[in-house]
Order: sequence, then C-alpha cells, then structure tokens
Amino acid sequence: MNNNFMRLEYDKILNILGGYCKTYKGRELVKKLLPSFKFDEVDLLLKETNEATNIILKNGGLPLYEIKDISVWLKFLNSNEPLTISALIDLNNVLKTAHSLKRYYNDNKDGDSILKEYFFNLYANLDIEKKFSDCIINEDTISDTASKKLCTIRKNKTATSLKIKDTLNHFIHSNTYSKYLMESLITIRNNRYVIPVKSEYKGMIKGFTHDISASGSTIFIEPLQVFELNNTLNTLVLEENIEIDNILRNLSLLFRDYMTQLRNNVELIGKLDFIFAKAKLGIDTNSSCPILNKEKFLDLNQARHPLLPNEKVVPIDFNIGKDFTSLIITGPNTGGKTVSLKTIGLLCLMAYSGLLIPVKEKSSLCVFDNIFADIGDEQSIQESLSTFSSHIVNIVSICEKATSNSLILVDELGSGTDPIEGSHLALSILEYFYNLGAITVSTSHFTELKNYALVTQGFKNASFEFDIENLKPTYKLLLGIPGKSNALAISAKLGLSDSIIKRASNMLTSDSIHIEDLLKSIYDTKQDIEKEKDNISKNSNQIELLRKSLENERKEFSITKNDIIEKNKLEARNILLKAKENANAIIHSINDIADKTSLKEVNKLRNDLNLKIDEMSKTDEKNSSQSVYIEKDHIQTGMTVFINSLGQKGTILSLPNKSNEVCLEVGNMKIYRNINDLSEVLGAPQKNLRNTNVSNVIKKDLKSKNLPTQLNVIGLTVDEALPIIDKYLDDCAISKVEFGKIVHGNGTGRLRTAIHSHLKKHPQVRSFRVGTFGEGEMGVTIVEIKK
Repeated sequence: MNNNFMRLEYDKILNILGGYCKTYKGRELVKKLLPSFKFDEVDLLLKETNEATNIILKNGGLPLYEIKDISVWLKFLNSNEPLTISALIDLNNVLKTAHSLKRYYNDNKDGDSILKEYFFNLYANLDIEKKFSDCIINEDTISDTASKKLCTIRKNKTATSLKIKDTLNHFIHSNTYSKYLMESLITIRNNRYVIPVKSEYKGMIKGFTHDISASGSTIFIEPLQVFELNNTLNTLVLEENIEIDNILRNLSLLFRDYMTQLRNNVELIGKLDFIFAKAKLGIDTNSSCPILNKEKFLDLNQARHPLLPNEKVVPIDFNIGKDFTSLIITGPNTGGKTVSLKTIGLLCLMAYSGLLIPVKEKSSLCVFDNIFADIGDEQSIQESLSTFSSHIVNIVSICEKATSNSLILVDELGSGTDPIEGSHLALSILEYFYNLGAITVSTSHFTELKNYALVTQGFKNASFEFDIENLKPTYKLLLGIPGKSNALAISAKLGLSDSIIKRASNMLTSDSIHIEDLLKSIYDTKQDIEKEKDNISKNSNQIELLRKSLENERKEFSITKNDIIEKNKLEARNILLKAKENANAIIHSINDIADKTSLKEVNKLRNDLNLKIDEMSKTDEKNSSQSVYIEKDHIQTGMTVFINSLGQKGTILSLPNKSNEVCLEVGNMKIYRNINDLSEVLGAPQKNLRNTNVSNVIKKDLKSKNLPTQLNVIGLTVDEALPIIDKYLDDCAISKVEFGKIVHGNGTGRLRTAIHSHLKKHPQVRSFRVGTFGEGEMGVTIVEIKK
C-alpha cells in the first residue's frame, strides 16, 4: 500500500471495514480497496454507498450470510464425476442467496436506483432450488424422495433388516441357544448382522465366524439362518449407493449448465456485501455523504477523526482553497496539530474510496489527483537517516510528483535541524508548493512561518486553543490565529522559578509577545459578531416566514369570507322570493273564499306583506352594517342579531353555553355561533320573528310549508337541545302537524333519557315512542302532537 496512505492510517480503516463484511468475497474486495482520484468514479462510489445507507435505514440490512468459495467445485463440474453433497450444498447456497437478495430488492425498491443493476444481474433458479431440497436433507443424508428407486431400495432394506433381527432374536431369547451367548444382543461385523457366542460353544451354533474378541472369549458368528438375508441386505446397500451416485450426478449436471451464472453470482454477492458494509460503517460512525466540488476547495464542518472514540474526539471546522491555498498550523505539542492533518487526509481518502465520512451534512470536498503526506518521525537506523534527513527525502519525492491539483500535508516542516536554517527552508518549500498551485496544510513551531502567513497573500495561520489554567489543549481549531507555544505560561504553572520566567520574558521583544494576543482578541470579537449576525439572520428569517404565513392566511380568510357572504346573500334572496310567492298563493286562496268586505282587508294585507318583503330584500345589506358588538349580559332569547361571518341576520334561540356559543335560527336552519361573531342590530325588534302582524291563517300555512320533517339535535347538550325541541313542538302544534320526529342519536343515552323526561311533561305532547326499524330505532323519538 502507498506509504502516504499508511501515514494517514488508511489501512486501519480497511481493517475496520472488513469486519462489516459477511462474505469472503466482500472481505477480498476490502483488501483490494484503493482510493480513486477521478471525479466521476468517486461520485459513483459515494452514490452507491449513500443509496445502500438509505436502504438499510428504511428496510433493514441485506439477507446475506457467508457463502463458500465454489471456484474448486466449478472446475470439478467439467468432469463427469458427481460432486459431493457438501459441494452441492455450497453451490445451492449461492443460488439461494441470490434469490433472497433479488426478493429483498424487489420488495423494497423505490424509484430509480444506482444499485438496481447489481440486484437485477443476480441469477436465481427456483426449479434447481426445489429439486435440491427434494433430494438433500443435510450434508450426510439424501432424502427418500430423491427418486422412486431409492425409496423402494430403502423400504426393502428396512424390511430385510427387520427379518434378520427377528431371526437373531430367536437365538437370543431361545432356551436352547441363549446359554451359549456371551451377551443377549445383536451386533454388526463386516457389514453383516452377527451374535456374540462364547468361544467354548462355537460349535453349538452353525454359521460363519466374522470376528473374535481381543481376549478370545467371544466369537461373533453369523448363523446360517440369516446368511442369505445378510447377502440380500448388502446387495441392497450397494444398490442404494449406486442410486445415490446417480442422484448426485444428476444434480451436478443441473448446476454444470449454470457455471457462468454461479460464478457471476459470487462476484455480485461479494460486491453488494462490500457496498453495504461501507454503508453500515457509515451508519455506526454517524457519517454523511460529502458534496463533491470541482472548484478545488475543502469545506469540512464538524469533522471528526474516524479512529478516535466519539465521546473523546473534538470536531473541527476546516476550510481551504477559496481565499487561501496554504495553511500553517502552529501551537504547542499535543495540541492536535498532527491529528488535524491526519483527519483531513484520511477523510479525503475515505471519500475517494466511496466511504461516508464523519462530518456534518453539506460538507464539501474536491477530488485531488493525489494526496501526499509527510507525517511522523521516520528516522531510519538501517539507512543511517536522521529525522531531518528522512523528512527531506519525503519532501523531495513530493516535489517530484505533486501537481497543481494535489493535496500536500506536512508535519513539522523544517524541524530537526538549526531553527534559523530550518525556518527559511520551510518557507522556501511552502512557497514552491504555493507557486505550483497545490493545496498545502503544514504544522510548525517557527515564528517566521507565522509572520510570513500574516503578510503573504494565499497563506493563512491557524492554531489550536490551549487552556492555560488547566494546562491542557481544548483541540478547538482557530483559523486565522497563529498559535502560541505558551512555554513561559506552562513553565510557570509547573513551578519554574519566577526569576527565570521573568528573565526569559525580558528577552522577548514586545511585538512578539503581544501580536498573538492581539490577533486572538480580534478573532474572539469576530466570533461574537458572527454569532450575533447568525442570531439576527435567524430571527429575520423567522419574522419573514411569519409575515408571509399571516399574509397567506389573511388572503385565504378574505376569499373564504367573501365566498360565504355572497353565497348566503344569494340563499337569503331566494328564501325571500320563495316566501313572497308562498304568501301570494295563500292570499289568492283566501280571496276565493272570502266575502267582499274581507277581500279588501286581505288585499291590503297582501300588499303590506309584499312591501315588507321588498323592503327586507333591499335593506338587508344596509342593516348588516348598522350593527354593534353585543355584550354577553345583554343576550336574550328572541333577540335579532347580525352574524358577521355569514353576513346575515338570525334569531337567538338559547343563552350562551360554557363555550360562549348560542343557538341561532337563520331562515329554516339552526346553527351555533360564538358570541364574538355576533353584532346587535340597531333598531331591530328584540322579540321572536313569529310575533308578526300576519294573520294566524297565513302564519299557520307558512309554517306548515316550511316546517322541517324532523329535528336533529345530535351533538347538542341537554341544556342546548331542550329549548330547540320546545320551539319545534310549538311549531308542530301551530301547523296542525300530527307527528314530529326528534333525531338525537344513540351515544351514551343521556340525551335521549333527558328528552323523554321532558316530553312526559310537555303540554303539546299526547304520546311518544322510540323509532322502529327503518325509522332510526333507538336514535329517534316519534312524538304525537295534541290537536
């Protein structure tokens, strides 16, 4: 493996990834995994892993288990010899696994898929799977159903064995022969059933001797009576083995026709195992898919080193390539400089290998043509190279191979030699990389490099924050701030003499002492301003969203309100016109039966009625505007009010309930409205509309025409329902209706019980009963009205 990758600990990531694979083929692919430095290839690899991640999160892991290496069996299939049961099981497992994977994908596929082709190209053969399961039970057993001949042979074997055992049991339990036996049992020698006979009685039982015990006291004899049966049994065993060979040969031939498909299945199963292993690693490390860019910059938010425990690692925000291409990280040892270099390089290598990386979503990186790293102490005793020399050897190699599209990571550049020469050499090397156009991140302790980055375009300082009070680093990366060694402060905390500390401090120039503190102060102020800016931006966005939401609601309410008003105006106008027609029809009827004196009065009454109706139709809109807010204490039944949301008037039938709602009569409808939706109509008579000057004859006829066939009080409370029922019964009595129908529903039965109790005492009720089948049964009460 490339030494640059080893320095970044890429091999450790591969070892972890291999543990997520379930098949040997998947693990082989992990061992061969190398980063790609081509944009299109990296893009495809990341999309594959990201899709696999989504599939796992939505549907669970793949139905995938270990498969055996079948390459040997595939070569053996070319011969005419049958495969063993074990080999056939391995081949069948490949088919079964392919079938399970295809079914998993088909059950869970959702739209276009990058992984579709992998699943689609898997080969499944249900016929072979069924034949296999019909023939083979396990590695040691062929099923009786494998063939009719095998089934017959095994039945004959069983029958023959029983005959042999029955015959030998005669010897064991016989009074004549049992005394000659060493034990009362049947055993097998040389694949033939025998009985153990005492050596001194070997002539008492005629037969063939097959074995003698070690002590010589027992002779295993096959009696003549079972000789032919044993021959028959052995013949059947031979026939069984021959038939099993035929069965295995036929199964082998089945698989031989699909050698290419089986070989392809192994590759595809390994590939899917490999891709989904990458996805599971990403899930376990809480990683995300980075956005690839072609502008040659890195923007990693909340980046974490994947080999450090989540509870210990401190995420860093890192960006380079937009405003600057060379970053110099300075500060004390053990502050996190080297880890940050490894984090940047390793995350890039992981992404180029199709692995999700532990960063916040929407982090972005480009695809370099190579990543070079000179990290760690590589002193070589064998090659007589010092630390400085080994670093320079690496730098020489980087200079020879790096291009304008390379990422270069250098740890402690120029260290290991004279500080003055080392710092100037480091500056020269960094200038070379900058002029080359490469992206460079280096760490150093040299003050000259800090100062150079402060005044040179394309360069930028960075450092890791250090907690002086507790003498430990915070591992928080500060871009734009050069690091302090904090040597004097740390030495003082550890107890070094004040005089020594003071002397060392006096040797430093005031500029070198205060410039870093000044930059840190500027950075802190900038951070506070950025936070405040973010808060203002968030609040501004929320206010804008709220404003748009309220504007949309206002528009929707205005449209809905206008539609309701127009609709109800039209309905009210139609009601008035219909009432006018009904009134004229009634008066015409009265004209036919009235005398001349009464005819004039009736005509006058008709004209007055028409005039009132016309006035109501013309002044309805005018009256609606002549209304004021109504106080709760002023509300009384029979009061005429204006319903703001409907744009028309109604009559109050009940006082406000607990929800501040009242029951209103609007035309022939009864509705509920909150008192906040009501306005008092100025100048309107505060009494029930039925107390008009229309004669009782006209009033009764109008009610009989407009009276509803039933009263629905479902959903009302007892207090709300009873006043409405009283009015309904009064209307029925006035209109000479014989029966009324009250719909109250089943529910808990409380409303029905209260209504029945009320009806028992009502002056207009002769009798009442619950509904029968077809009338609504227990949910309806039929009331007979007194005449």
